[in-house]
Amino acid sequence: MSRRIWESTQESHLTAKHPGPGAACAIVPIIDRGGPNCVLTGGDSGDLQRLRHNGTSPSRERVSLVDSGESKIFKIRRETSIQDPMAIAEKLHVRRIAIIGAGPSGLAAAKYLLAEKKFSKVHIFEQRATPGGVWNYTPLARENGFSVPRTNPSNRPDQALWPKDGGDVDFMSPIYDLLETNIPHSLMNYTDKEFPQGSSLFPRHSAVLQYLKEYAEELTPLISYQTQVLNVEKPGSDRSQPWQVELLDLKANKATKDEFDAVVVASGHYNDPFIPDIPGLVEFDKAHPGAVSHSKFYRRPNDYKDKKVIVVGNSASGIDVSVQLSAVAKHPIFVSEKEKPTVTPSDKPSWAVNVPPIVEFIPSQRGVRFANGQVETDIDAIIFCTGFHYSYPFLKTLEPSIVVPDGGYAAHLWEQILYTADPTLGFLSIPQRVVPFPIAEAQSAVFARIWSGRLSPPTTTVMEAWVDREHKEKGEGKAVHLMHFPEDVDYINRLYEFSKTAFADPGLENDGQGKTPPYWGLDKRWVRERVPKIKLASREVGEKRHEIKTLEDLGFDYEEWKRTVHEGEKLF
Repeated sequence: MSRRIWESTQESHLTAKHPGPGAACAIVPIIDRGGPNCVLTGGDSGDLQRLRHNGTSPSRERVSLVDSGESKIFKIRRETSIQDPMAIAEKLHVRRIAIIGAGPSGLAAAKYLLAEKKFSKVHIFEQRATPGGVWNYTPLARENGFSVPRTNPSNRPDQALWPKDGGDVDFMSPIYDLLETNIPHSLMNYTDKEFPQGSSLFPRHSAVLQYLKEYAEELTPLISYQTQVLNVEKPGSDRSQPWQVELLDLKANKATKDEFDAVVVASGHYNDPFIPDIPGLVEFDKAHPGAVSHSKFYRRPNDYKDKKVIVVGNSASGIDVSVQLSAVAKHPIFVSEKEKPTVTPSDKPSWAVNVPPIVEFIPSQRGVRFANGQVETDIDAIIFCTGFHYSYPFLKTLEPSIVVPDGGYAAHLWEQILYTADPTLGFLSIPQRVVPFPIAEAQSAVFARIWSGRLSPPTTTVMEAWVDREHKEKGEGKAVHLMHFPEDVDYINRLYEFSKTAFADPGLENDGQGKTPPYWGLDKRWVRERVPKIKLASREVGEKRHEIKTLEDLGFDYEEWKRTVHEGEKLF
């Protein structure tokens, strides 16, 4: 038997202008998108009331307005459902939980699981010697055995790096010397910990690592550092059996096994570089060793001083690397792109030439041919900023497999969180183009409540149906995990609403509701929509950007926006 287990209303705001005297209605874009379209009409009082939902895609959202005399902000209430209809699965019996990774997501998971006060054991396994995950900087700019292309996910554990002095183990990180966040710290922080007062609006990587280390302090007794997870499996087909987790103590080089009722995969997806297979690439790499690299191994612009460089890719890392290289590399820098970039300088910079994808490498000329037929020769360096595979070598025996053959996305994940074949296996921060810390919190709140018994898990059939709908809408490939604004905001809020339907437990905080996950109201939605412009404004002030502490310092003032654009209007 199936029934609806969750239905709630979400609030959104939209801004619209009156179409002008004598006009019957106006079709205008919703500034703060986030759900089904609404058709609105004005009553005698001039107030707008919701009539019906059209249910079209947020990207095509429109609203009809009648007789509104000036700009207004209206609050729209709409029903949303995370699972509808819903069949309830058998209750899970979870007491022992393993978390793979002490990075931002793993730390969030531990906090929400501990807050449930139901589990006898919550333990984190981290292969590095410190918390923080990929935010740990490593100076090494090349892995042993690096080869091209890299079109399939790795089936081997991450390569351990041992210092000659016999110190702690390390692992390659994609963090580079001059990296700063591309999200304001006021948006990316955990709900229960702000960045220190006086932090730069876009903190350096070292500041983020320190923030994470402080967040991890109370979890120290629960973390086994320098411990690599080699395998996670359930032998046989009995789902009620515990997970067998094979571990390797890297310092002692000793393998052990342990059992857990549930496992959280918080190992990230910035470890295994993707480099496409392009004709002539292998021969070019052999003829010119070191000329081809990936953004994971980029460390500093001075390594490319006076060099002729091609940057392949125009997402966040590609843009950031290009901007850094512009100060020292030979001009122009060639930026090879498939898609229009999401964040670019306001005026096309004189130091950059945008070119189409590379279709051929020409080793004899140290050159490349682009899709438009253009040939460039005497290339000193090519940096692929082409992203990473979804790679989980410790889950290679899982059936059905999480990893698709090309590593383009993670399969069989309900709401991008729970493994559909067994909801005692959870994943964090799979989505891309999102704000990861709050996303990890929102996801952690869901599986923490399910595993503690305060929320009922969906059946395998219902979860797979959700996955099928996602694939029909987004296709097969990396688009499955892309969440462009406002989808990311709506996702956070949807998980918040779902978490709030959990049974109250008198022993928990917040009147028995437990640890509260993030909810993004109009103020945070307003900031999230403007992040590309805010980052661009920060770049354009040069080195003075490190002195910028608030959004207002860059001219982005939410309260002022409300007053000046919608003065006198009431949010109701």
